[in-house]
Amino acid sequence: MKSEDTPFEGGPMDGRVLPVLLGPTGHPPKQYRIPVPDPDGGPPTVLIYRRVPRGQSKLGLQKGWKYAYEPEGRPSRLKWPWSKPDATPGGKPDDTDG
Repeated sequence: MKSEDTPFEGGPMDGRVLPVLLGPTGHPPKQYRIPVPDPDGGPPTVLIYRRVPRGQSKLGLQKGWKYAYEPEGRPSRLKWPWSKPDATPGGKPDDTDG
């Protein structure tokens, strides 16, 4: 299996570079999950990092990937096409006449 040294930004892994296995397309996984054991023996805390582009070269080519810390856990995504964002916070259309 091929691996690539990938930097991490933010969170407890900030500034570290780890070898990450690449998939069949040559890209690292979209999410990198790191289980951290609880010192009191409880369930482990899972740190989640998401893959973002590292930057671009002068020619506009992508330089590679890095991982950014996701403090809330998972990035919010829609489960297309079954859920769509609501137009108003209450989820009902605005019935005001104006």
